[in-house]
Order: sequence, then structure tokens, then C-alpha cells
Amino acid sequence: MGFTASHLAKHMRGEGWQVSGTRRGADGDNLAFNDRPGVMDAIANATHILSSVPPAPNGREPVLDSYRDAIRAAPAQWIGYLSSTGVYGDSNGGWVDETAPVQGRRAARNAADQSWQKLDERVCVFRLPGIYGPGRSALERVAEGKAHRIDLPEQVFSRVHVEDIVSGIVASFAGPSGVYNLADDYPCDQNAVIEAACDLLNMPYPSLQSLEQANLSPAARAFYAENRRVANGKAKRVLGWQPRYPTYRAGLAACMEMSRPTIASAAPLAAKPDQT
Repeated sequence: MGFTASHLAKHMRGEGWQVSGTRRGADGDNLAFNDRPGVMDAIANATHILSSVPPAPNGREPVLDSYRDAIRAAPAQWIGYLSSTGVYGDSNGGWVDETAPVQGRRAARNAADQSWQKLDERVCVFRLPGIYGPGRSALERVAEGKAHRIDLPEQVFSRVHVEDIVSGIVASFAGPSGVYNLADDYPCDQNAVIEAACDLLNMPYPSLQSLEQANLSPAARAFYAENRRVANGKAKRVLGWQPRYPTYRAGLAACMEMSRPTIASAAPLAAKPDQT
């Protein structure tokens, strides 16, 4: 029950559904594997099953390793898996859709994506780009002084608001199984997103830096190692899905409204100098 699955659970409970799920314990262990009888019972009685658990550091797919046969045997009418658009790898800024080859740098993620597709004909695999939403967006990074603008003018990314993932998943309940990209309509460089967050917070833009100057963590640096635009046309055509937040500007504005007290306390408004 991480960030995305928790938003889905909240939405479905609001629609009258009964939702159960696993989470990490205080010791960091995923309770999906500490309460096997409970998980087996939930799988056997669920109408819909979703895995949002990423591959393990050792490359194994932990959910399928533990529950492959149980999920296959379950009477559920729908099975879903949250994957990543990272499976496409670098496209030099070109567009990728669901027919693009799986050639990402993370072999474990690629393998997990393929394993879930092969599991059962009921499976929907959702390939997701950078996920943001209330409490987890560029607004928080700017407010906390952790945002960067990197001097890579040709770098392009896609992203998706968490509520648009939720609506895409729900739309698939009545649609055909298969692989779907869920992304917004406007891939762009990350600097534009940071600048929009600064504008909403009335804060100055971070200085433009090279990757070396920014001294990013390995995970953050890996974010800039690929360059692609993610097409979302299949989900629109086949599922009738439309993103509520088709651009980062619409999504950040909504996050600002929902997170305003927290953002305001973290980043008091300050006069912003003219930007060039």
C-alpha cells in the first residue's frame, strides 16, 4: 500500500469497495511475506488483484515468487501490475508506445514486466513514468530547497499525476487486458516543472547547474540518463481514459491547492527577482 496503491484504495473505498492490502512494517519488511495465510486468503476471495511491489534488489519478482500459483488459481476477474516506462530505455527524446521494445537498463524491472504479462490472460500491466501528487511533487522539493535545474536542454521526460493512474486503473476494470502507458499529454524537460513550482510558491529558480555541479545521488542521476516521450494514446482509445491533469501545470496547481498549509509552512512566500 504505497503512494499509488493507497490513493487507489482510498478512491475504491469511497465507491463502497472493500479493500485490503499489505504494507511495510516498522522494520522495513514487506508484510506481504510475513502473513502468508492472510495474503493467500485475500487472493482467494478478491474480485480484483493489484501488485504494486517492485522487483527486489537481487532481481527477483517477490510477489510472483511467493504467490504465482495462487494468483493464477484465483477467481478474480481482473489482475493488475504497476510497471515502469523505464522498461523502454533511452529513445533519444523520441516517442515510445506499448509496441516499443523492452530494453531498459534495469534488467529486473524488464523481467518483472514480462513475467506479469505472461502470468494470465486477465493481467493489465500499467507502465508509469514519474509519479507525482499531493505531498510528493516538485512543490515539496522546491519548498525544502532540494530542487535542481540541470543544464541538459535536450532532455525530455514524461510524468503522471497519481489520480490519473487511479482513473486509468479503474477504467481498465471494464476494458481488455494488456499493456497500457499512463502518462500525461505534455512531456517536457524537468526544469520547466521546477520553474512552474517556483512560480506557484513565489520562490526564485534554483541556479542552472551541470550534472557534476549538482552532486546528485546515484538514483537521482540515473533519472537523467534516459530521454523519452511516453505516448498515452492506447489507454485513451481502448479504455476511454482521459487524464484529469493533462499537463504538469494543471497537476501542480491541484497539488498546491491540496497541500497549501504544508507547503506554506515549509516555504514562506518571498519576493522573487526577475527571471531570465
